[in-house]
Amino acid sequence: MAPDTAPDTRHTVRRRSLLLGTAGALGAAGVAGAAGCARVPSGDSLARLRSQGTVRLGIAGEVPYGYIDEQGEFTGEAPELAKVVFRRLGMANVQPVATDFASLIPGLNSQQFDVVSAGMYINRERCAQVLFSDPEYQMLDAFIVAKGNPKELHDYRDVVRTGARFATGTGYAEIGYAVAAGYPEKDIVILQDQVAGLNAVESGRVDVFAGTALTTREVVRKSRKAEATEPFAAIVDGREKIDGGGFAFRKTDAELRDAFNAEIHKMKRSGELFRILSRFGFTESEMTELTAKELCR
Repeated sequence: MAPDTAPDTRHTVRRRSLLLGTAGALGAAGVAGAAGCARVPSGDSLARLRSQGTVRLGIAGEVPYGYIDEQGEFTGEAPELAKVVFRRLGMANVQPVATDFASLIPGLNSQQFDVVSAGMYINRERCAQVLFSDPEYQMLDAFIVAKGNPKELHDYRDVVRTGARFATGTGYAEIGYAVAAGYPEKDIVILQDQVAGLNAVESGRVDVFAGTALTTREVVRKSRKAEATEPFAAIVDGREKIDGGGFAFRKTDAELRDAFNAEIHKMKRSGELFRILSRFGFTESEMTELTAKELCR
């Protein structure tokens, strides 16, 4: 069961090695299963998964989106949401398949799993490779900085202006946002995740780590040396960028995506979606009526 309050991020994410350690075994099972799936005609995934009663979820070990909790169980906003939706669609067994974030879309398209359940940002580049559900949340960015924010870093323009030592995570959208603001891509320090980012800021190796407003505020909660800045929207091509995270499906699985969307929309209207996500630190301001179509433009 998901925690009633946001998890201790520092401790939980350090268990990423356990999560990724299971990836080989689960991934191998997924590849073996894919051999049988290859004979199923395109567009039949919903019927096939209902017949099997199992759906395989690709997750990436990031708090609060999908991770292993203190009891060694897979949880997070996306897996917990997936459990509810897919059971209503007739799939009683939800099986997480752990992998690195950068491997989620390739793993989906090679049939190592059926759906990406990782709160993945919906953007034009990814929309060219997969189908997205409408987002379950929207998100702004924020920085991890030293206590007191001595360099007064409040957005990417401040990072460029001050020449601050800038870091973010592997495959994070924040890489592109920093580059769009004028920060040299070759100078960006790429770290594993937000915990590594916190450690780098606390030790003085970097001045700032960029991530989502939610992950940054959770990871600094117990820090005496670092804090999170106020959330802000990145500026890309002269426009504010508000991101939304959703589930990803193969291009051939429109029927499965549409059935998923129908359930998500019901949960938004009833308030059930927010009740699930709020257990992981999401606020009302992070609920959204954005659509995948809007975010794919």
